[in-house]
Amino acid sequence: MEFDFTWALLGLPIAFTLGWFASRIDLRQLRIENRQAPKAYFRGLNFLLNEQQDRAIDAFIEAVQNDPDTSELHFALGNLFRRRGEYERAVRVHEHLMSRGDLAQPERDRAQHALALDFLKAGLLDRAEAALRKLEGTAYEEEARLALLAIYERSRDWTHAGDIASKLDSLGHGSFSGRQAHYLCERASAFVAAGDTDKAFAALQTACKLAPTSARALIELAKLYSQRDQYQAAYDTLLQLEKAAPQALSLTAGLLVNIAQNPHFLQPVMDLLKTHHARSPSLDVMEAIVQLEKDPLAARQWYLQHLEREASLVTAARWIAGENLSGQENHKLVQHALEQATKPLMRYRCAACGFEATQHFWQCPGCQTWDSYPARRVEEL
Repeated sequence: MEFDFTWALLGLPIAFTLGWFASRIDLRQLRIENRQAPKAYFRGLNFLLNEQQDRAIDAFIEAVQNDPDTSELHFALGNLFRRRGEYERAVRVHEHLMSRGDLAQPERDRAQHALALDFLKAGLLDRAEAALRKLEGTAYEEEARLALLAIYERSRDWTHAGDIASKLDSLGHGSFSGRQAHYLCERASAFVAAGDTDKAFAALQTACKLAPTSARALIELAKLYSQRDQYQAAYDTLLQLEKAAPQALSLTAGLLVNIAQNPHFLQPVMDLLKTHHARSPSLDVMEAIVQLEKDPLAARQWYLQHLEREASLVTAARWIAGENLSGQENHKLVQHALEQATKPLMRYRCAACGFEATQHFWQCPGCQTWDSYPARRVEEL
């Protein structure tokens, strides 16, 4: 049987035509899909800009379904879930990204960082720590270490916090010596609570060397000396504080009064307090001078001297408390009203978030910022 080339010649145009139609159909479908993905993406972006997060999430989910290989859409969706507090869904999105074998290393590192943030925001500190540890040697290493520092501070793991701060400091990511001094002071407090004052001394002395201007380290060291009845060492440490961080001396007014109970240190302490008050009037320093002044009339005169320099309701109330008023029967009522009015003025206020407290904190309980409390009462700010 002979092959008829006529049919082959007729079939080629037909095959070509069918192929051409098939390619056109595929291209058309591809164009439709490509139009749908950007359209959904920009629609989601528009909702996001208008703060319509629910509708933005729906649009991004649609975009991801149309183009599941686009990592940017996954990142946008995961970040939206995290911002809304839907941490489980954010984790699933970023874990899905991590499971892709075709993901480039920079994108994989980015997904790892996003996953760590999901765990951190969700309060899963152990999983966040493990995820952040995997970012060493990547472009996110510095951010990961800062996040680890926050985790260790939050969990009060001062040893690991000190290690991270030391690495950040050595790599030139800012000065962390002050932060390290705080960690050493926290460790010293734990040693004192456990009865190991030798380790506490060692930690505080290291803190003073690491951060010579750290007010907290010097104050804690002076307290420890005073507890051991080493008054000369305590006084010398506070003299060092007066030179290194004079604004913090008012925080040691009570400690100076205790040291002055030893007659040998009464006059040196009084001289230090009076010199400081002359340079920077302080309610706490003034009150310490009044307590140590032997002559009651001279002590009350300090209230008036303070009022000459600072218009202080607290000082006025304390002066009135010792006065004999014409209507003495009403004195207690007036004094009680003044004491109630001055209580808020005797608080300390965080300069970062405004959180007020009756005691001075080195780390704000509200915003967790270090050294945000000025060493002055609210009235003095």
